[in-house]
Amino acid sequence: MFHMKKAAKFLVKIVDHMVNFIALLLILMVMFLSCYMLWDSNQVYQAADAKNYEAYIPTEKHTKSFEELQKINPDIIGWIRINETNVNYPLLQAEDDDTYMNTDAEGKYSLSGSIFLHCANKPDFSDFNNMIYGHHMEKHMMFGDVGLFADKEYFDEHPYGNLFFDGKDHGIEFYALIQADAYNERLFSVSSEEPAAKQAYLQEISDNALHKRNIELTENDHLVLLITCTSDMTNGRNILVGRLTDQVYPEKEKAKNLGTGIDKLKEKMIQVPVIYWILLLIIVLLLIDRKLKKKGKKKHENS
Repeated sequence: MFHMKKAAKFLVKIVDHMVNFIALLLILMVMFLSCYMLWDSNQVYQAADAKNYEAYIPTEKHTKSFEELQKINPDIIGWIRINETNVNYPLLQAEDDDTYMNTDAEGKYSLSGSIFLHCANKPDFSDFNNMIYGHHMEKHMMFGDVGLFADKEYFDEHPYGNLFFDGKDHGIEFYALIQADAYNERLFSVSSEEPAAKQAYLQEISDNALHKRNIELTENDHLVLLITCTSDMTNGRNILVGRLTDQVYPEKEKAKNLGTGIDKLKEKMIQVPVIYWILLLIIVLLLIDRKLKKKGKKKHENS
């Protein structure tokens, strides 16, 4: 009887250690997966950061670095900027609109994609409506700031942008922020040169405008539409509409970091290699496991 009782206690002890080991293993797996997802997400945002391309920003007097970027990827046709925001990227165009949905400006695979001109538009922006696409991303990446124009105050405070192409800067005077369905064929098709078609297009913009300025657009204008997704409506798109001007509008000041102190802390934590976090977690969990074993041993001795 004594031996059976001893064997039973030994078996319970083994089962207890196995349960602790399995629990520890599951916790480690969950934490590893969480760390990996955090690291992977950070990689996506790093690839989308406009700072990656600052060295290539062209001006009319200095295009050497920009031309070097074009040698890396000949699909680069210009540069798009929305003044006083974080939108400041190379502009690309391919034979289709799928290529740069998940390819960066250097031609590498990237979930954040690139900012690109609609494949049916002329690269010299001679069309009446020129459509430029970019992913809507958090942390002010890609066309993430376009969504901010849905706020009337933000819209009013950011009236200008800049488009560099054909070796020259061109101003963009923003007219409206519209929200429309992605399947709106009239808006997302290149307009014909017929005056009636252009008037119908301008009316479509006016009908869908969330905000607009007191600017009179005409059939002679060349429109620029900056298009990105929105969650405000099913299949929704935020579209910032502007017109090209000969007048160039320089930025008033460099775009500020809009993050909070918590955001900065998160960024610093993300910069720590994942392996270090995993090692730290393993050490903490092993210490906890050791402490629990000691408590169990004391309890067993007392009983």
